Amino acid sequence: LSLAPAEPSNWRAAVGRAATATLRDAGIELGSLRQDLRVMDRSLEAHVAEKVLFATGGAALAAVVTAALRLAGIQLPFFIPLWAVIIIAILGWFAPDLVLRSEAEKRRRSFRHAVGAFLDLVAISLAGGTGIEGALHGAVALGRGWGFTRLGEALDHARLAGQTPWVALARVGEDLGVSELRELAASLVLAGHEGAKIRQSLAAKAASVRLHQLADLESEAAEATERMVLPIGLLFFGFLVFIGYPAVAAIITGI
Repeated sequence: LSLAPAEPSNWRAAVGRAATATLRDAGIELGSLRQDLRVMDRSLEAHVAEKVLFATGGAALAAVVTAALRLAGIQLPFFIPLWAVIIIAILGWFAPDLVLRSEAEKRRRSFRHAVGAFLDLVAISLAGGTGIEGALHGAVALGRGWGFTRLGEALDHARLAGQTPWVALARVGEDLGVSELRELAASLVLAGHEGAKIRQSLAAKAASVRLHQLADLESEAAEATERMVLPIGLLFFGFLVFIGYPAVAAIITGI
């Protein structure tokens, strides 16, 4: 139902497998990351290898800086370099998770856009008298990009496995964490078993997806505006200092 995860290089794969096995033996499954990894078409081993490399690289960098300071004659208490190494290693361990979640969320938004276009195409095909399954396969063949590729793989797999298309679409929605696709599958089940007016339902679902995307864009714009408040405030403060400094200096010096 998905593209094959990108395979890491041999040494990274070995590191990833060893670290993953160690975490599994310790009872740490990293299950919360699997959905994001499926979205990004990456293997768990590759991601764990990246976490290990970031953690060890950060710790090594902290140790090198500490050694350089000692060579320069700057003596620090023993606990400061020790805590620096530990903290930087922890940050390095969790940094790839934060990057993964951010990238996966961006890709989900792109996938939701593809789902909205897919729904419109299916509704148009149904209006022309095409059956549900034919409309689904025809719509996915017209689209381009990662989202349509995932949908096409799901439908092809369902056809080969003798499953209904909506079961495969629901599974993809569950795997990727896209609720709109699960809701689409539920609408298709209703149409397939109860003869509901699927075209109107799909059109309404497409409109709902677009409204959701618009709300996300407005939220991002509001967040970007809030983030600009501090830089603008600092810039304004610097301008006031630049303008007022001559007068303040004249008063202080008594000129």
